[in-house]
Amino acid sequence: MMWNGYGMGGWGMAAMLVSSLLFWALLVGGGVLLYRAFRSGTKPVGPSSAEQQLGERYARGEIDDQEYQHRLTVLKH
Repeated sequence: MMWNGYGMGGWGMAAMLVSSLLFWALLVGGGVLLYRAFRSGTKPVGPSSAEQQLGERYARGEIDDQEYQHRLTVLKH
């Protein structure tokens, strides 16, 4: 760009390049963060609900150790 016959100069071009790169990096980074936030909401974390219910039944004493181990093995395979 030229203003009154004077060019932007080396520092002006460098500043424009850096600010453009920073803008695109922030835009892409924000997109990645949004993608991860929405994707992580659908992914179960920790034991599945069936394993959790089995653990709760075992903790309440409704099933014994042998039955708990057997059902846990069946759930994992």
